[in-house]
Amino acid sequence: MTASPLRRTAGLVPMRPRDAREPGRTASPLELFFDLVFVVAVSIAASSLHHSLGEDVSAEGIGSYLAVFFGIWWAWMNFTWFATSFAVDDWLYRVLTIVQMAGVLVLAAGVEPAFTGDFTVLVYGYVIMRLALVVQWLRAAHGAPALRRTTIVYAVSIAALQLCWLLFLLVPSGISHLVVLIILIAGEMSVPIVAEQQGTTPWHPHHITERYGLFTLIVLGESLLASTNAVIEALHGQQVSVGLASIAVLSLVITAALWWIYFWPPHHRAIGGLRHSLLYGYVHYVVFAAAGAFSAGIEVEIDVLTGESELDPMLASFAVAVPVAVFMLGVWWVAIRQSADRVVNVAVPAGAVLVLLDPLVPASVAVTTVVLVAVVVVLVLRSPLSGQHGEHVE
Repeated sequence: MTASPLRRTAGLVPMRPRDAREPGRTASPLELFFDLVFVVAVSIAASSLHHSLGEDVSAEGIGSYLAVFFGIWWAWMNFTWFATSFAVDDWLYRVLTIVQMAGVLVLAAGVEPAFTGDFTVLVYGYVIMRLALVVQWLRAAHGAPALRRTTIVYAVSIAALQLCWLLFLLVPSGISHLVVLIILIAGEMSVPIVAEQQGTTPWHPHHITERYGLFTLIVLGESLLASTNAVIEALHGQQVSVGLASIAVLSLVITAALWWIYFWPPHHRAIGGLRHSLLYGYVHYVVFAAAGAFSAGIEVEIDVLTGESELDPMLASFAVAVPVAVFMLGVWWVAIRQSADRVVNVAVPAGAVLVLLDPLVPASVAVTTVVLVAVVVVLVLRSPLSGQHGEHVE
């Protein structure tokens, strides 16, 4: 077979659809490198939420976090699904991916100003990421004639939305600013729904769920890092206290339990048709954002414990309980419920409800830990190794 002129003259590989059943497909070194910059963005977003909650639990601070995390999650998710469908390993694909990484770093620099209402740097970083992806989609349109309508819809829609994001910076703060923000987010999320109607791009179930698992490790790792740093900082100038030691141990156990819950089900079975794939991808916004918020909640708990914050202890406990419960419910809804038996499908959501009620009792973080350990015990007993966990939903 004769190599294409494009490859001969420019060192490029034709960007054709990947085989959705390709054996042994795993995350590439470039994808792992790409994920590294999101560690920075997630860390700054969680830290900004921590400072916001430490002063006062307000809808404005929580809303800023959710808006910021949308930009982080959406940029990561779009690259991930594009890569599972069209990834090649030539210099142009690498360069465009690195440009997207640069956009992430610019976005990360704009996270803190966004919490005070200034979205300028955040939007610039987001637009850089998205325009680099537009070029990737145009390249896919050239290399995959059978999916040209789909790829063109992606490219044109994303490009038009980036112009809208730049115009968004001209909208005065207030209700109109919030309304336009919600409209633009809805517009972004509608692009895959519309584009995939023109022809479905291929996705590799094992590859895509591995990528989501790796990002989950990033946000859970941020929880460990944030809580550890908070404990170390709290220890400066004071002796080790039982409270600080217990928070350190309990945060590790909670994080480990969340990891156990997330990786218990066979995620690749949740990626079926278009509807299930979209559900899997979109619900993970809740899962990822909750995991990031959990680290902020632990830091708030430590601030209250050491007297660095005057926040009501019950509200501080809710800052831990709500993210944990949301994470559990999100993972249950998107990955556990369709492959678990009745016992698991009762235990996980019931555990989440109990976690939400924990701030109403003393030592709520300890109680949350006990609840999570109990849920993990149920999962272990109902796992395939015990012969109790079936392959069907009862």
